[in-house]
Parts: sequence; C-alpha cells; structure tokens
Amino acid sequence: MVRAAVLSAVNAPLHVTEIELPAPGPGQVRIRLAAAGVCHSDLSLSNGTLRQPAPAVLGHEGAGTVTAVGPDVTTVAPGDQVVLNWAPSCGDCHYCGLAEPWLCAGAGLAAGSPYATLADGTTALYPGLGTAAFAEETVVPAHAALPLPDGVPLADAALLGCAVLTGWGAVHHSARVRAGESVVVLGVGGVGLATLQAARIAGAGPIVAVDASPAKEELARAAGATEFLVADAAFFEKEGAKRIRGLTGGVGADVAIECVGRADTIRAAWSATRRGGRTTVVGIGGQEQQVTFSALELFYFGRTLSGCVYGNSDPARDLPVIAEHVRSGALDLSALVTERIGLDGIPAAFDAMLAGKGGRALVVF
Repeated sequence: MVRAAVLSAVNAPLHVTEIELPAPGPGQVRIRLAAAGVCHSDLSLSNGTLRQPAPAVLGHEGAGTVTAVGPDVTTVAPGDQVVLNWAPSCGDCHYCGLAEPWLCAGAGLAAGSPYATLADGTTALYPGLGTAAFAEETVVPAHAALPLPDGVPLADAALLGCAVLTGWGAVHHSARVRAGESVVVLGVGGVGLATLQAARIAGAGPIVAVDASPAKEELARAAGATEFLVADAAFFEKEGAKRIRGLTGGVGADVAIECVGRADTIRAAWSATRRGGRTTVVGIGGQEQQVTFSALELFYFGRTLSGCVYGNSDPARDLPVIAEHVRSGALDLSALVTERIGLDGIPAAFDAMLAGKGGRALVVF
C-alpha cells in the first residue's frame, strides 16, 4: 500500500488515502517519488477543463528513484534517479516522424488505462496524465522515466518535468528568442518564473513581467525580469499595450509569452507584441475562452501567433542542456518554489493557484 491524493470525480475534493499499486509489468517501472510539483494542469484535470478519467491520482511533474522494473526494460534500473515525462513520444506516429514529439498522437494513451486500485483491491484508478505523481510511489511506462542528469538535486528535479521544460521550450523552441530581443511574460506562476529565467539565459532584454498580483514582483525580478507591471483593470483596457510599448522603445515587445490561458491575457499578449513580432501562448484555457482578431489587424501587424505544447520540447534532448545551466548556477530551480508541502497540502495549493498566489508548490515525500 502507498499513500496517494485521489480525485474521486471531476470537481470533487482530493482526499489522501492508501492505494494498491501493482508490481511493474512488461515495459513498466516502479518509482518512489522524491517530490511532485503542483501544476495548473492538475487543477485543470480536477475541474474538467482537461479530460481525465476518474477516480484518478493526479500529478505529472515529478522525480524519484526507480525501485523495480518489469520485463524487457533496459533504459533504467533499480536505484536510478529519474524525471517523469508525462508526454512520452511513441516514435512511430506522423508527428514523431516530423520530429515533433511534443505532438505525439500516442503521448496521452497511458492516462486512459487503469494502473492501480483503491485499497479495496477492486476499484480501478487512473493515472493523471499517465504519471500519477501525487503518491508516494507510481508505476509508469519505461519511456516515461528519463534518467536524471548528474548534479541536479532530486527533489528540485521534479520541476524539470513540466514547468522548466515548458518555460525553457517556450523561449528557445517556440518563440526562438534571440539575444537582445525584448520579451514580455504574462503570468508569473511556476511556468512564468521558468520562462523568465529562460529569457534571461537567452540574453533577452528588456524582460517585462506582468501579473495581477503586485506581491509577485520580487519573485519576477529574481527570475530575470527587468520590469514589472500589474495587470489591473486598466491594463486590459488597452493600457497594457501602451505601457509595454513605453518599455520597449515605443514599438512593443519582440516576443510576448502568455502563461495564463485566458482570453483577455492572450489578447493582451498579442496587442503588446510589435509589428512582425511573435506571440506564444503557453497557458491552457477552456473552450469558452474565445479570442477575436480583425482581418485587418492580422494583415497590418504581421505578427505570428502560435500555441506551445510542453514547450515544443524533446525532453531527452533538452534535459541535458537544461541540467548544464542548473549546474552552472544560471538556472535556479529552487527559485521557482514558494512552498514545500505534503500530500495533504495539495487542495490549499489549488486554492492558491486559483487566487493567483505564489509560484510553484512542491510536494516533498
């Protein structure tokens, strides 16, 4: 038996209970979690914005130690430290053939298959995003367990599994920020903080952080922001774009990266982007969040608007690069964490995200 935070149904509160975790089968590994980040995507799974069968154990941003492997597993062994990959690519589908593993057609299949049971031994449990990291231990496909590069603290390494890969990839792969370009980041949560650090490492400047909470200015500036703006009501009434133009030579940001997932912040990011600039949307919004553009402005501004899935990253390629920046001190994983909690603290962490408070809460086992 292992302790886990279980979502019994969509919009139901999480409750911590014991679950029955089977031994790993063919192609699977069992992992003892060291830590798991509480991501906004977990909140979206719990409230139905993202589809997830229930009952389920959520959590997809994690790191830990392999305790057992099933038959035919050769990539990791017991005792190895690993980072969970919630979107492992199959290598065979159309998108993998295009070298776009972040769009893999099979990446989400594991989430739809039961992986454990409740303590009664009969009620099937599903793994949130295929990883089920809100538990002391989990069982995942072997290709969802990536070897942790040397020199990265195991607990903080959990953040590599989503926030850092997403923020890093948004800057380096989706927006392709170049040294000297101006960048505005809307939303200073865990992903936003990682995005700010990635923009700083890329040599961007100025770097403008925008958030509804004035309390996040210190976090944003520590991550690399050179300017901070509060997203008040006036900001969304066309004042925001004017303020950002005032900080970027009067033309707007070369790159705007939206990390919230709301129609008004996406629209604000677009309006803050200079003519010919790039707007990247990282935040995940619901279907009801409709963004509108006029045909004339699409022509006139010549901006590029793009979505960004998992930072458009290939984790096997990007983790070693990111780890080098961690070892050098350029990337500070602990700076993303504003609270370290236990499994019982996850509901409060969800509430804090809804209220726009803090950076990343980290469940430490």
